[in-house]
Amino acid sequence: MKQKILIVDDEVSIVTLLQYNIQQAGYETDVSFDGIDAIEKAMKYVYDLIILDLMLPEIDGLEVCKHLRDNQIFTPILMLTAKDNEFDKIHGLEIGADDYLTKPFSPKEVVARVNAILRRVQLSTKNVRPSLRIGDLTIYADNYEAVLNDKKLTFSRKEFELLLYLATHEGKVLSRDQLLKGVWDYDFVGDTRIVDVHISNLREKIEPDTKIPVYIKTVRGLGYKMEDPAKR
Repeated sequence: MKQKILIVDDEVSIVTLLQYNIQQAGYETDVSFDGIDAIEKAMKYVYDLIILDLMLPEIDGLEVCKHLRDNQIFTPILMLTAKDNEFDKIHGLEIGADDYLTKPFSPKEVVARVNAILRRVQLSTKNVRPSLRIGDLTIYADNYEAVLNDKKLTFSRKEFELLLYLATHEGKVLSRDQLLKGVWDYDFVGDTRIVDVHISNLREKIEPDTKIPVYIKTVRGLGYKMEDPAKR
């Protein structure tokens, strides 16, 4: 069965362009032209990925993303943003988008991002132990769940994949580029700000004090590493 992608944009020309190129890449597509319809479809049907424009009528893309995540819909989301709209990019990642792409964009790059996201979803738990324990944090790879001090935590899909990647490389310093390749599967140089935002989101959920992290350490000038506080 082909994987299915929901394309959400109010510009018919962009939807047509995306739909053609994504179908040529071997995927099925569905389309939506406003935020309300996008929410209804995403809640009713199962998609493998959503391409979501930020500037939408009725409800904008940020609100669509937030509504879906608040309702436990963790379908991967690739956001389309205006080139100079830095705040919306970061805010989109903070509320659960997996990646973003700025307009104008190359159809080939959109397809490359789609392929990378879906490939990571398929491979994220492959060859990983069913559960990992680091300090008081237990990660259940098969269920996309983690428990900290008997409290179940909630993550976006990409946050969980990043957490899992760090945990399976416990004690190793990983550069931002390594994390982009390992978690986002980019075959080209990406925006490392994506990594920093997701690291910040993870710290908010697992660290007792985000100003003095004990699980995810910053190694200045190099990147990040995950440590077990109990082993120090």
